[in-house]
Amino acid sequence: MLSIKVSDLSVGQLHNYLNHAVAPRPICLASTVDEDGNVNLSPFSFFNVFSTNPPVCVFSPSRSVRDNTTKHTLDNVLEVPECVINIVNYDMVQQVSLSSVAYAKGMNEFIKSGLTPLASTIVKPPRVAEAPVQLECMIREVISLGDTPGAGNLVLAEIKMLHINEDILDPDGRINQAKIDLVARLGGDWYCRVTEDNLFKVAKPNMKMCIGVDALPYSIRNSRVLTGNNLGQLGNLEILPTDEAVEAYAQLPDVKDLLDATIGDSQTRELQLHLKAKQLLDDDRVEEALMVLLMA
Repeated sequence: MLSIKVSDLSVGQLHNYLNHAVAPRPICLASTVDEDGNVNLSPFSFFNVFSTNPPVCVFSPSRSVRDNTTKHTLDNVLEVPECVINIVNYDMVQQVSLSSVAYAKGMNEFIKSGLTPLASTIVKPPRVAEAPVQLECMIREVISLGDTPGAGNLVLAEIKMLHINEDILDPDGRINQAKIDLVARLGGDWYCRVTEDNLFKVAKPNMKMCIGVDALPYSIRNSRVLTGNNLGQLGNLEILPTDEAVEAYAQLPDVKDLLDATIGDSQTRELQLHLKAKQLLDDDRVEEALMVLLMA
C-alpha cells in the first residue's frame, strides 16, 4: 500500500487524491444574492446534511487552489446570509457543470447555464425550477478553515422550507429513491448516476441488538466462500437459530439431498453448504443461510 505524508504533496496533488477517494459526493447547486441583489449560482460537492433537528446543511466554498481567490457564493452569504440549496439530478447535470465556470462578479449563472429561476417563499435568492428538491435556508454560521489555497469555508445553512417535485414521490408521499435520479461527484471529470439498477438495501442494525460477526463460529468467519459483506449480513441477525430450527431446515428436500450426497466427505460438505448459503445471502434470506452454515 502506498503511504504518503500530506506535507510531501502539493495542494493540487492532495486535492486530486481526496476528490477521487472520498466519493461519490452529493452535489448541491447553491443560489445566493449579494447586497445589491445580484444573483449567483454555483455547484458544490463538498456538501451534505449534518443535522435534522435543527435541519442544517453544510457546504464549503473553498478558496481557489490556483490563485487563492474566494468564491462569489462565499462573499454573498457573508453579505446576505441566505441561500437556496438545489439538489442536482441527471437531467440538469450538464447545466449545473456550466454554472461552475468562474464568471465575473455580477454575472447571473442562471442566464449562462439556461436554468430557470423561481421566486423563493422566505429567502431572497431564487430557487432552480429544474431541481427536484429545493431547500430555502438561512445561514447560521460561516467557519473559515484557513486563508491558504484550497482552504474551505463551512457554510452552515438552516433549512426553513422544502420544495419537492411531486413526480418523485411515492403513493405514501415519500421520495422514491429511484425516481429522483440523483447524480454524484467523483474525481476529475467523473460523475456517477443513481439509477434503479444500481440501488440496493442494507438492513439497518441500529434498531436492535445484533449478534455481530464475532458471535459466528470460526468456520463461518474464515469461510473460503463468504465475503465480508456476507459476514456483515449474518452478524446483523438478532439471535442464532436454535438446534431444533437447524434440524428442521435440514429436512428440506434440496438441503437433505446435499447432506446425503456428502456423507463421509466433510470438506466437500462444508464447501457445498457455504456455496448454498451464499446463494441464500445473495437473495437476502439471511436466517436460512445461517441455518445452512451451521450444518457444516
